Amino acid sequence: MRLVFGLGRSGLGVVRYLKRKGLKAALYDDHPRPEEVAWAEAQGFPFDPDPQPGAYTEVVAAPGVPLDHPRLKALGEAGALILGEAELVFRHSQTPLIGITGTAGKTSTTLFTAHLLRSQGLKALAGGNLDPPLAEIAEEAEVAVVELSSFQLERVHLFRPRVAVLLNLGVDHLDRHGTVEAYHRAKLNLLRNLTPEDALVYNEADPKVRRAAEATPARLYPFRPGESPKKTNLEAALKATLAYLDLLGRAPDQRALEAAFATLPEPPSRFQVFARKGKVVFIDDSIATRAEAVAAALRAAPKPVAWILGGLDKGAPLEAVRPHLEGVRVVLAIGRDGPRMARGLEGVEVVEIPEKDGRKALLRAVEEALSRLEEGSVLLAPMAASFDQFGDYRERARAFREAVFALGGEPWTPS
Repeated sequence: MRLVFGLGRSGLGVVRYLKRKGLKAALYDDHPRPEEVAWAEAQGFPFDPDPQPGAYTEVVAAPGVPLDHPRLKALGEAGALILGEAELVFRHSQTPLIGITGTAGKTSTTLFTAHLLRSQGLKALAGGNLDPPLAEIAEEAEVAVVELSSFQLERVHLFRPRVAVLLNLGVDHLDRHGTVEAYHRAKLNLLRNLTPEDALVYNEADPKVRRAAEATPARLYPFRPGESPKKTNLEAALKATLAYLDLLGRAPDQRALEAAFATLPEPPSRFQVFARKGKVVFIDDSIATRAEAVAAALRAAPKPVAWILGGLDKGAPLEAVRPHLEGVRVVLAIGRDGPRMARGLEGVEVVEIPEKDGRKALLRAVEEALSRLEEGSVLLAPMAASFDQFGDYRERARAFREAVFALGGEPWTPS
């Protein structure tokens, strides 16, 4: 018997996938939403409010469910195989996968790779850690390009992409993994089942990545970082595209590739200036949960800056952002950990936003920002996960944009 543990975006994608495959499962979630349960039960997937150890042989756990969750741990100790969405799809679909991971650049590289492969006449679809879930695209794609987080890679067993892409190994998610070493081990699970028939695209400038790559039997396709993150991600995407074409025995259409370079997709909520009110612009960088990404956003945002910070702390080091606080007028601390994180900063005004409801918190944060700025920018770069107040970073971004327009913001267009 199979159990889907955790609903939301990933879990509901798994339910739809199982339905298409004619596979049965029960459902469990710590905090089930009635509308999600009702929909799933209408599809023939009953909700089990108290799944007992020994009652299930396989548990498909959503990425947000930690490995040490007591109920999940008990199910595993009773003999259930704990796997994630990526492993499930790999076991039940024939679609070749290009798996992409790293501490930074996953989303852009995934979108770029799918875009370049489509320029070569392949029906390449992107999904995984970005919308849509892998389970939603696996059956429709000729090749699926999958962004894989460390959370997803914790739960792979036989998973084997035809092309693996390892971008970098930095510091992130220490709240989940505990140590940098454990975080890196999860990332490197992408490589664990590669064979000489597979390809590995890797960043040869990162010593940890290089050592891991050279220890695999896969065909190696090294790339060098570019002068900017976008160039680096494009270099990786191009190598991934060429590697996959090599596996197919096909030569690339260079003219089509060059044309595709001019129409690269933009990742959602990645430092997007989307509105203005008078001389104040509003910047959505909801995806910026790493300290390095936030530091880059603070450098680039028009000064003075009202910085919206907070959510679920991932353990990001504050040292990386302290040198970039000179242009910050006020820090607006939201979510469960925002106030505590902000208190670790020095020399800036901090306004703690107490509202528990995420939409109300962002509305209040924008109001506070506008009361202090006549020019400059309001920057959402939270340096924290969204799951305390939102379903994911996209929902947080939508709430921010709605707050801005509700308070008189107008759509921004380049002058």
